[in-house]
Amino acid sequence: MELNEKEIAGFSKLNKRDKIYWLAKNFLYANPVEVLKEFAEYWHDNIESQKLLDGFSENTLTNFPVPFGIAPNFKINESIYAIPMVTEESSVVAAASNAAKFWLSRGGFKTEVISTKKVGQVHFIYHGDKAKLFKFFSEIKDDLKKSVQHITTKMEERGGGVVDMELIDFSMLEPDYYQIRAYFETVDSMGANFINSCLEEFGKQLADRVRQNTVFNDTEKDIEIVMSILSNYTPDCIVHVEVSCKIEELGTFDYGNMSAEEFAWKFQRAVNIARIDPYRATTHNKGIMNGIDSVVMATGNDFRAVEACAHTYACRDGVYRSLSECKVENGVFRFWMNLPIAIGTVGGLTSLHPLAKRSLELLGNPNAKKLMEIIACVGLAQNFAAIRSLTTVGIQAGHMKMHLTNILASMQANDEEVGKAKSYFSDKVVSVSSVREFLEKLRLKTT
Repeated sequence: MELNEKEIAGFSKLNKRDKIYWLAKNFLYANPVEVLKEFAEYWHDNIESQKLLDGFSENTLTNFPVPFGIAPNFKINESIYAIPMVTEESSVVAAASNAAKFWLSRGGFKTEVISTKKVGQVHFIYHGDKAKLFKFFSEIKDDLKKSVQHITTKMEERGGGVVDMELIDFSMLEPDYYQIRAYFETVDSMGANFINSCLEEFGKQLADRVRQNTVFNDTEKDIEIVMSILSNYTPDCIVHVEVSCKIEELGTFDYGNMSAEEFAWKFQRAVNIARIDPYRATTHNKGIMNGIDSVVMATGNDFRAVEACAHTYACRDGVYRSLSECKVENGVFRFWMNLPIAIGTVGGLTSLHPLAKRSLELLGNPNAKKLMEIIACVGLAQNFAAIRSLTTVGIQAGHMKMHLTNILASMQANDEEVGKAKSYFSDKVVSVSSVREFLEKLRLKTT
C-alpha cells in the first residue's frame, strides 16, 4: 500500500533530527531548522545524561521540563522533612508548604502503614463443572506457589513473595469466566515485573494441569487463559495519615473574624459534602492528588497507577466519595485519610533517574513504607490547605495570586512590570482581565 505524505514507515529508526524535520514539514508546516533549534534548546548539555533520558521513552525528540520544588516544614511522626514536589502548578507547592507550617506547631502529621499487599490476576475461561474446578484449585494451590519458586527466591530473601491466592467465579457476569486472584508482598519495589512473571507462570501451570488431569472431560480441558496481569487497584496496600488538635488551637481567621470553633464546624461540613456529592468529591480528591502526584513523580514512581487506584478506592462502596474525612468531637478537630498507595524505592526510574535518586536522598532514603507515609502527608496537607481557603477567604484569592506570575509571563511583562504588578495586586483579587488592564495602563503611562 502506498503511503501518503503524513504516513511513515520506520519512524522509530530515524535519528532525532530527521524525525523533527519530518514533523515540521508534515504537521507543523514550519521551517524545520527553526523547529529543530526550538526542540534542541531543551536537550541536556551532557550527552550521556540526554542518552539516559531518551531511553526512558520511545521516539523522543526533546525534554519537557517541569519545575522541581520543595515543600519544607513537614513534621511527620516527630521527624522533619523537606519534601520534593514535581508540578507545573505553583499553588500546589505553596499550599502544601503552608499547611505543613500550620501543623508544625500543632503536633504535625501522624502516619501508619496498615498493610502492603498487592494484587494480580489470571483471567481464564473454563467450560464445565465449577465445583470440580474449585476442588481441583484447592488441591493444586500450594503447587502453584511452588511453581514460581525460581522467580520468588530473591524476593522471599527480602521478606516478600506470594502471600495467598484464591479462585473467583465471575461466570454469572461473563459466560465461563473465572480468575485466580493472587496477593503479593514486594517489599521496597513496586514489583510489577515480579508479579506479572508469577501470574504468567500460574496461568501456564493451571492450564497444563487441567489438561493433564483425568477428572476433567475434553470440554473442560479446553481451558483458555485470557490474560495474566497485575491490578493497579490495591485496596490492601493502605497508609493512614491524620492531623488533630484542640479546637482552640486552630487559631482565628481574619476573614469575617471567624473563630476557631466556627472554622472547625465549617471545615467538617465541607468534607461531609464531598463525602455525599460525587461532583464535589471529584474536585476534592483532585486536590489531594495534586500533592500526591507531585511527590510520586519526584521519586520516579508511576503517578498514573497511584491516581487510578485512589479514584477506584474512592468509590469502593458504590458511590464516589471524598478520600479524606473530618470529625469535630469532644473539643478536638481531627482530619484524616486512609489511602492505597503502591510505590517502590528500588528499581525502575527510582534507581535510574538522577533527580529521582536525589529526591529519595532528600527524604532520607526511605523504604517503601516510609515513602507511602510521606506521600500521604502531602496529599492531606494539600487537601487541608484547599478546604481552609474555600471555607474562609475563597479559593480565588490565593489561587489566582499564585498564578499572577504565569499571567504576567503570558502577557510578556518585563521585570519592572512584574515587580509593580506583584506590589499592586498584593491586596487585590487577581484575574486575567484585571492584570491586562493594569499592564495596559502602566504601559500607556510609560509611553
